[in-house]
Amino acid sequence: MSDPRLPAAFLQPGSSSFSDFLAEQAPDLLPGRRAVPQGQAGDLAPHGTTIVAATFPGGVVMAGDRRATMGNIIAQRDIEKVFPADEFSAVGIAGSAGLAVEMVRLFQTELEHYEKIEGSTLSMDGKANRLAALIRSNLGMAMQGLAVVPLFAGFDLAADQGRIFSYDVTGGRYEETAFHSVGSGSLFARGALKKLYRSDFTAEQTVQAVVEALYDAADDDSATGGPDVTRRIFPVVQVMTADGGRRMPDSEVAAIADRVIAGRMSSPDGPHAPLNATTTEGA
Repeated sequence: MSDPRLPAAFLQPGSSSFSDFLAEQAPDLLPGRRAVPQGQAGDLAPHGTTIVAATFPGGVVMAGDRRATMGNIIAQRDIEKVFPADEFSAVGIAGSAGLAVEMVRLFQTELEHYEKIEGSTLSMDGKANRLAALIRSNLGMAMQGLAVVPLFAGFDLAADQGRIFSYDVTGGRYEETAFHSVGSGSLFARGALKKLYRSDFTAEQTVQAVVEALYDAADDDSATGGPDVTRRIFPVVQVMTADGGRRMPDSEVAAIADRVIAGRMSSPDGPHAPLNATTTEGA
C-alpha cells in the first residue's frame, strides 16, 4: 500500500495503541509532552468540578454538574463534563478543563483505534488501564497545577455488570464499589449517596439519587453548580447498560431535577434515609 500524501510510517502495521503511535510520529501532539513555563498555572485555567457515578442491577449511571470555575470566578455555566468513551463506557472530567477535554478526545481515539486494528472492543479493564496511562503521561502538567482526575465507568459485557474506576494524578487506578464521586464537591456528593443509595435501585431511581447528590454538593461547594432553573441548565447524565450507553435527554433530566427541587422546598436538607426501627424487650 502506498499513498504519496502520507509518510511511509503511517501505512505500516503497528501498535494497537494510538497514543504509542502518536508518541513515535508526533510526540509534541501529546498533552503531557508539551513544555510549560515554571510556576503554578492552575489558577489561570477553568476547572471542572463534581462528577458522580453509581451502579444499579444491569448498568451504571454517570452524571456531572455544569459549572467551570477559574479561581473565585464562574468561568462557564453550561460546560459538559461527561462524555461517551465508546459504546459501553463514559468518562467524566474533573480538574483543568481544557486539558481534560483534550485527554478525553485522545482516549476516545485510542479506543476507536484499538477496535479498528484488533477487530474487537477492548475489555473494560483494558480501557481503564489505557486511561491510567494517559493520566500518567500528564504528570508533568499536574506538577504545574494542571491536574486531570477523571472518573471512568461503563458496562462490562464479560462480567455482565456496571463498573466504576477512579484515578489519582499519577495514573493510579482504583475500582470502586457501588458509587463514587470526584471533584471539589465529591466529599458532599459521596456523603449524600451513603444515605440515599440502594443496591436494588432501578435506572431512574439511580439517576434521581445522583442528581440529589449533585444538589447536595452544590449546596456546600461553591465550585459545583446546582440545577439552574432560570436558564434551564441541568446535569449531564449518561446511562450505560448491556444495550449500550445513552445520554439522557435534557427534558428527562429536567423533570427529575424539578422533582428534586420541589422536594427541597419542603425539606431543604433533602430526603431522609429510612431507618430500621428496633425495640428491646422489657425496655
